[in-house]
Amino acid sequence: MASALSPVPADSPEVVLSAVPELEREPSPRLLIGLLLVAALLPRLVVFPLNENLYGDAVARTELAERWLQAPHFIESFKDGALQFGPLHLYLVGAALTVLEREHAGRAVSLLFGVLSVVPLFALTRRFFGWRAGLWAGLGFSVWGMHLQFSTTAGSEAVALFFMLCVFALFAQALAENRFGPLFSAAVVLNLACALRYDAWMYIPLLAVMPLLWRRDKVAGVTMAVAFGLLCLPFPLLWMQGNELAHGDPLYPITYIDEFHRGWAASSGGGAMQWVLRAQGLGFWPAVALFTLTPGVALLGMAGMVRAWRERPETRWLVLAALLPAAYYTFRAAVRVDFIPLGRFTVTQVVLVLPFVALGFSSLARAWGERAGRAVAGGSVALAVVMPVALGISTFRVDGGWRDSLRPVSPTSTNPQPVMRVVRFLEAEVAEKGKALVLDSDDRYMDLQVGFFVGLPRERLVRLRWADFRQRVETERPEYLVRFDEGALTREPWVKLEGRVLTVGNVTYEELDGFSPPLHVYQRR
Repeated sequence: MASALSPVPADSPEVVLSAVPELEREPSPRLLIGLLLVAALLPRLVVFPLNENLYGDAVARTELAERWLQAPHFIESFKDGALQFGPLHLYLVGAALTVLEREHAGRAVSLLFGVLSVVPLFALTRRFFGWRAGLWAGLGFSVWGMHLQFSTTAGSEAVALFFMLCVFALFAQALAENRFGPLFSAAVVLNLACALRYDAWMYIPLLAVMPLLWRRDKVAGVTMAVAFGLLCLPFPLLWMQGNELAHGDPLYPITYIDEFHRGWAASSGGGAMQWVLRAQGLGFWPAVALFTLTPGVALLGMAGMVRAWRERPETRWLVLAALLPAAYYTFRAAVRVDFIPLGRFTVTQVVLVLPFVALGFSSLARAWGERAGRAVAGGSVALAVVMPVALGISTFRVDGGWRDSLRPVSPTSTNPQPVMRVVRFLEAEVAEKGKALVLDSDDRYMDLQVGFFVGLPRERLVRLRWADFRQRVETERPEYLVRFDEGALTREPWVKLEGRVLTVGNVTYEELDGFSPPLHVYQRR
């Protein structure tokens, strides 16, 4: 018997096996997903008690869901109860209203889908770049400050993003495995996304054409493209039919939104101001990515996109899914100047930077060396945590200046303090004492915020926005009134403002002290 120290023959199986590197064992995907869910949930639980419904039409969506819940029905068009919003979100918030208070129902829906979004993001990233890349993408998502706000307020962005990430993950599976099942599922989920937000509609033609571009089997590519496109049509066609019958325009909600943005852009100023808007629109999407994902994470992800385009053709469709919609909106904002970009409009494109972060890091380490790469990675991680925390603290219940500009992308969302001061007074003096309120209308929609947070029933709230305003004021004579600087109330010919006295028809009110412009509170004489 040979000694244990005897040389092993060169052709021995032991030598052959020793030359094969041992594959790294992947941790349990369930364990990784569980860790990512916890990582996403914890920071959102921190800001959930602090945040308030403000941006993303959160208040309007909740009130529409309340109306729907009073008379549940299948919403068929803009005027059937959805207005310019997707009907699916109203159903979801309406369901939540059966078990939660109005202030928290929509926020809870956003929290649920916002946390769950790490699952399809991890699956998408893991398929292309491995579990480590998926883990880093999920961790980056967990501390993404802008999404912290979206997933703790009642807008539709967090819910819609969950469905879009599911679409991308299933579509990637369909292309990689050449299977119809995931393709069918991706189309079904995209129908749901289209029922939430209209910006999802552009992904129907965008994704449908992708199998034609890089598949060697052209017949299979055409089959997948046609099948996916047709399967994505049920909801859009149904919704277009309802709006055609109701308004004579199958795309009426989209037309309404476009006209709103066109008017907003036109009213923002001409001349030199128009060039400011062009410059803002030109750099808006990359600027939001750099600021909200934080510079280190965003730059690594962008570098990873460049490398993936060169070396990984199977990922090019995902790069285009991020770039082409951003290019379309940039063209409208910077060239046509008929669109005002907002941070929440960028969420579907910005999130697609995250799957490429690990690839960008490997490129950096290969070019600069392992030590420099680790230093950059450490700095990126620190910024990814510190920047959202600092921004959230800076904008929390502090108004004015740059804070108002950055609040829409901050982790914390709080209403202007003059508004909440009025709300607290009205809760104590009107809501709790069974009295009634007259509410002016405001071009900045602050009247919606006041009405929502005070929470008065319709029979005790008289809004200028409602058709029966004057009749109700003169017959019901509410005890309190809220007026806004530059509000519409004082433009009514039958309303007279003289110093601190406001006469509304045959009812006279006197202004109370203790409140800050642009809000003024009056009590009936």
